Amino acid sequence: MAQQFDAIVIGAGQAGPSLTGRLAAAGMKVAMIERNRFGGTCVNTGCIPTKTLVASARAAYLARRAADFGVEITGEVRVDMKKVKARKDEVSGASRVGVERWLKGMDGVTVFEGHARFESSREVSVGEERLRAEKIFINVGARPRVPPLPGVKDVDFFVNSSLMNVDFLPEHLVIVGGSYIGLEFAQMYRRFGSRVTVIDRGPRLIGREDEDVSAAVQEILAGEGVEIRLGAECVKLEKRGEQIAVGVDCSDDASPVIGSHLLLATGRVPNTDDLGLEAAGVVTNSRGLISVDDQLRTNVEGIWALGECNGRGAFTHTTYNDFEIVAANLLDDDPRRVTDRITTYGLFIDPPLGRAGMTEAEVRQSGRPALVAKMPMKRVGRAKERSETQGFMKVHVDAETKRFLGAVILGIGGDEVVHSILDLMYADAPYTVMQRAVHIHPTVTELLPTLLAGLEPLE
Repeated sequence: MAQQFDAIVIGAGQAGPSLTGRLAAAGMKVAMIERNRFGGTCVNTGCIPTKTLVASARAAYLARRAADFGVEITGEVRVDMKKVKARKDEVSGASRVGVERWLKGMDGVTVFEGHARFESSREVSVGEERLRAEKIFINVGARPRVPPLPGVKDVDFFVNSSLMNVDFLPEHLVIVGGSYIGLEFAQMYRRFGSRVTVIDRGPRLIGREDEDVSAAVQEILAGEGVEIRLGAECVKLEKRGEQIAVGVDCSDDASPVIGSHLLLATGRVPNTDDLGLEAAGVVTNSRGLISVDDQLRTNVEGIWALGECNGRGAFTHTTYNDFEIVAANLLDDDPRRVTDRITTYGLFIDPPLGRAGMTEAEVRQSGRPALVAKMPMKRVGRAKERSETQGFMKVHVDAETKRFLGAVILGIGGDEVVHSILDLMYADAPYTVMQRAVHIHPTVTELLPTLLAGLEPLE
């Protein structure tokens, strides 16, 4: 006989724990199910551990540049990868343990550890246990995609999650995939001391970004010694002794890239294929993503899907916002919607990229009259003081309403500075509010009013 609950939450990623807490605080009896590690991708193999590694890599990079700032370091700058991994594990582990203790300490919540599978639209099994509830929330996330490349079954390779276990320095790390995950690891391991080659099938890196962003990011990485091979139409893998050969050209006599280790950074797939969704009648698309409406309800009454598994956002912040939307509609009589959300994200290379709203390509495609302004970071005092003048700032504005359409800040502090523009976009305020603001000197944000003074028609 099934145990009866008011709600079942499947997955302890970024949405699940907070939603569990809100449901329990509202007086519901809640079952929380997690089959692996509490905290999901962000805490265990994503944001927190990778950005901890990025910080270690930056420390090594700055140590090597010490002489540029008049600081002398005698001897070679060396990276102890075992200590780097230990620091990462400590930071990530503390977050994971914190989430687990929080959930297990909640009143009205029963935590089940194991694999969840739908038996019907109201029942879920976890091992020998059978649970029933009128409300079920799916927050199962996604995993790295392994593409069917020729030879992929014959070679050893890493994905971003398994690379988290590495405590040594690869001699030559070859990365297949020139987008956000691949590029963060590329710069990171180059700064640790590996030779790094990035291979991508596209004509440029991070193809969803504007061409000037892609070009600037490539210049930043190449300037640090990352080798980049684009237009690789025939990627194929072959084991050669202790090394891996990665073919990048369709011709038989083309020279492959020979590396000591391989990272596949080629996207992600939702963890929905083994949930038994067909037993519940929940609809997914051809990619396995769960179809949801603007309030994250599936096609089955009483079942919601949050986070990466619904295809409405692939970031920690969008997943957490999914929780906020569901909680607001369900508990607060506050009709929030996914389409209220403005696209925003970062690329955490160094210097970072902060993005909000539409790209220039999307603005052009919309056909609306627009204004654009662009400023190189070498004009920013803070950037010159830190000797980090790479990148640029660019904004797009609706010429008629004076509202921001989009912004990109590629440069020192870009992942923080972009929020100044994002908040005005949510406030539906004209750009003139920022243009007339008085900001602190010397900062990066203080140049935004100056940037806006240079707005010109987008041609």
